Amino acid sequence: MLENSLSNSADFRGECFFGYPLIATPEGKFAIDATLVSPDKGIILFDLVEGTRLGSYGERQDDIANKIEARLKVHRELVVGRKLGVEIHVITFAPAVTDTAQYRQDGYPISNADTLRSVIAQLSWPDANETKSRAVLSAIESISSIRKSRTRREVVREDSRGAKLKRLEDAIATLDHRQNRAVIETVDGVQRIRGLAGSGKTIVLALKAAYLHSQHPDWRIAVTFNTRSLKGQFRKLINNFCIEQTGEEPDWTSIRVVNAWGAPGGEDRDGIYYEFCHASGTEFFDFRSASSRFGGSERAFDGACRKALTEISQPITLYDAILVDEAQDFSSAFLRLCHAILHEPQRLVYAYDELQSLSGESLSSPEDVFGRDEKDRPYVTLGDDSRRDLILEKCYRNSRPVLVTAHALGFGIYRQPPQDRETGLVQMFDHPRLWEEIGYRVKEGELTAGQHVVLQRTDETSPKFLEEHSSIDDLVEFYEFGNEAEQNEWLIRAIRMNLEQDELRHDDIVVIHPDPFTTREKTGPIRSRLFDLGIPCHLAGVDTSADVFFKTETQSITFTGIFRAKGNEAGMVYIINAQSCHSQGRDLAGLRNRLFTAITRSKAWVRVFGYGPGMAAIKQEFETLKEHAFMLGFVYPTKLLLEKLRVVHRDLSPDERKRLERGTRGLNELVRDLESGKIHVEDIDAETREKLKKLLLESSE
Repeated sequence: MLENSLSNSADFRGECFFGYPLIATPEGKFAIDATLVSPDKGIILFDLVEGTRLGSYGERQDDIANKIEARLKVHRELVVGRKLGVEIHVITFAPAVTDTAQYRQDGYPISNADTLRSVIAQLSWPDANETKSRAVLSAIESISSIRKSRTRREVVREDSRGAKLKRLEDAIATLDHRQNRAVIETVDGVQRIRGLAGSGKTIVLALKAAYLHSQHPDWRIAVTFNTRSLKGQFRKLINNFCIEQTGEEPDWTSIRVVNAWGAPGGEDRDGIYYEFCHASGTEFFDFRSASSRFGGSERAFDGACRKALTEISQPITLYDAILVDEAQDFSSAFLRLCHAILHEPQRLVYAYDELQSLSGESLSSPEDVFGRDEKDRPYVTLGDDSRRDLILEKCYRNSRPVLVTAHALGFGIYRQPPQDRETGLVQMFDHPRLWEEIGYRVKEGELTAGQHVVLQRTDETSPKFLEEHSSIDDLVEFYEFGNEAEQNEWLIRAIRMNLEQDELRHDDIVVIHPDPFTTREKTGPIRSRLFDLGIPCHLAGVDTSADVFFKTETQSITFTGIFRAKGNEAGMVYIINAQSCHSQGRDLAGLRNRLFTAITRSKAWVRVFGYGPGMAAIKQEFETLKEHAFMLGFVYPTKLLLEKLRVVHRDLSPDERKRLERGTRGLNELVRDLESGKIHVEDIDAETREKLKKLLLESSE
């Protein structure tokens, strides 16, 4: 009733939070019933009364006001001398009380739905202005301390990279309004959060899980993900949020940070899929058995989840809410499995960025992900409710030059077209408007299929302060070397300079190898040389447990393959052997996504290293982007061309590869026999000749 009363009033502006903020007190956590932040009135706190018995509502109002004032006084920008520079009002809202006048006390307003507008109209904030109002809103929403740097940063020189990174981290410590909305707003059913790399999806999910746990300690909540090294990050964020908001550590038996797959062996090895199989009595597949049964790579987990879902005879409900990070790396079957084990109203929150999909697959719409009933009605639809489909368009990790570089290379915007192709594009969004949803704006042309368009990022979606700490030429650099040895030597010298002169810490530096299958082999010689120089380093998931990415207790530089790099970030990111992402063969989209993901790990500076013709071509794409002032100019592909891109650059399953190899060998033998005269064209039946001719003509169009 309060929400409806406020929404239907055009007399004042503001944003209202229900059940927020939470305040830690000596008696335990305390939740404000509702908090309205108005640029005209200041802060209005609501004391909600469900029935007709008001009790000592004046004392409750004093208590609420004192608690919120104490919390806000820690924000220096809101304090004038020793007084808070914003008006705090409290209203007792009792819709069941028809005659509120008989209970009214001076200085303690009370209202019902009919009198709320007139009561609020009497309130004022004499010194109000938009700047103060934004500061108040930020303070109410503020969850800043949970984003503090891993360890204390000591710097001597104000112009060093370490000093610049410290200022940058301090500036981005507070979440923006859209991120806070994603944390606090909860819906019954499915909620989708989309955003760029660096837009805060992982942090939002962690804080949302902690917020739900603080509000509903009796709920069983799970947070799951694809990259195991995120587990420690999630636990830290959730722990810090709960302590700051409630003064208590989370109950880890009620809120669980678990792997997606899992295996027998206790809490640390548990996972959503394993727990489902254990609870339902269905057959559990580990990676090896699933790969043998359903095919390798992503198909293994997809097949295992599909089989588990088809074998249950009755619903299995294990959780009240599940939050899924990196959903772009999961199949629809896993999301359906998560949805299936939820108590009504099946609160599932999943976050993703399509461009970080390392499988080359795009996540389908909710209607397709969760399926349809026998009457073709979707089980899940987001509709027009903006709370169910949140887009985080502002990027707080990558500066504009770094992010646009990642997009240009990821899509192949300035890639030279092969001789037999009409475009150099590697992949593209199906819907042109998605570019605007992720923070780009049209500078020239039209964002329409078949039309030339020039896109640029704005100061709003790519804040200027992210790039002003260094020159553009220093933010992102590409280096082409003569061979791998030259590349490795340059990297070692650069790391020594970062540590000895730039005042960067070991955990400010991450070295990423795009090919996960050769990471250990290719990084081995570099790590050996660094050890000889007295510089500790580790290969994430090999020298550490699968759940550890940074070694925060000991100084050590992280080396990693691309899959373990996802979800993590560092001030200085080195990408080595980037030439491997220029293949002209199959799965080029997947390879380019690896490069995109690696570049977007950088909070400040990125260096891309490689050698050979492939690296020369990638570097040329970057130079062309610089010539275009870090704007993206291209002809948006038509639907027909989009289909061709998917076919040309798609990855093949092992069975498809075997069939292709057998077919290619057979075709080569046929061509040789035709050329040598062992057989003649006329020996091939007319129907087969026509089919071959038609297929070859269609593929050349």
